[in-house]
Amino acid sequence: MKFYEYGDKNLPHIMLIHGAGRSYWLYLREARLLQNKYHVILPVIDGHGEEGNVPYISTEKIVDQLIEYIDNNCSGKLFAVSGVSLGGQITIELLSRRRDIAEKAIVESGLCIPQPFLVKYSTFVVKLCGKLLFSKTFNKWALNILPKRMQYPKEIAELYMRDITSIKTENLIRILDTYYQYKMKESLRDSQADTIYWYGGKEMKCIKQSAKLFQSYIKKCKVVELKGYYHSEISDYRPEEWVEKAEEFFNHR
Repeated sequence: MKFYEYGDKNLPHIMLIHGAGRSYWLYLREARLLQNKYHVILPVIDGHGEEGNVPYISTEKIVDQLIEYIDNNCSGKLFAVSGVSLGGQITIELLSRRRDIAEKAIVESGLCIPQPFLVKYSTFVVKLCGKLLFSKTFNKWALNILPKRMQYPKEIAELYMRDITSIKTENLIRILDTYYQYKMKESLRDSQADTIYWYGGKEMKCIKQSAKLFQSYIKKCKVVELKGYYHSEISDYRPEEWVEKAEEFFNHR
């Protein structure tokens, strides 16, 4: 697993974990906005981006690697951790492993209710249309038809195009299989992190249900609906707003 770092290593450590089909660059703009106050760590999850040839095993295996990094580079503890979608699920798993792994946690649209139908459906689609979905032609078209508010700047668009074509079908199938079958651990109830769960108002029902279930496990958890937003919209396309809301949460005591 590769890690990108921004800011002085003596500043409070923040780890931001991207979602499926993305890479570290999803949070690149947020990292640049935060690097004067924090040491921002952006992992590249196995099977994504520059780690596209690395087999993705499971959410739990990813967290094993993140904890190893945190122990070796952050004295075993973060000031804050955040993740979106798959990264949100990884954040949930991270919180369940060590009760004091982070002071603050932002979980954005992290699924934690198994969806057996979506496992079968998404696997079928990837097997049938995988070559098209990861082609340069399709993704260039897909980026161009997004609403203006969801357009990437040139630098991020180029990184997206570089990395989306490197995703291997077998890795994505494994990611989808583990993502849609993930169950929260009882140990999550011991977490001491001050936590907030964000989800978009236009997301699938299972994400909204996950927010409520997650909140029932965590002592200090606030759920926030981002009205009118789609899945991952704030982290993926609205970095300035993400930072504004995150800093407000970080500074709240």
